[in-house]
Amino acid sequence: MKNLIAELLVKLAQKEEESKELVAQVEALEIVVTALLRQMAQTDQQALIQSIESALEDARPGSQVPVQDSEMLQQYVKKLLRHPRN
Repeated sequence: MKNLIAELLVKLAQKEEESKELVAQVEALEIVVTALLRQMAQTDQQALIQSIESALEDARPGSQVPVQDSEMLQQYVKKLLRHPRN
């Protein structure tokens, strides 16, 4: 029983570490996207944003992806593009 608990704790620690790595990757990508957007001319920036939003609309997943997940992704992308980090 103790071995089982120890194994579960090790697996939990590994999952937590993986989660931290994913958060760091997402934050790094946010910083890069924000920096790139800030370097673009306003018209180019708007054209890129519209292109990305249009591509997202065209790529809406089918019924195999929950609607809530799809909407969350779209909201996050819109937030990142329209209101980038400071």
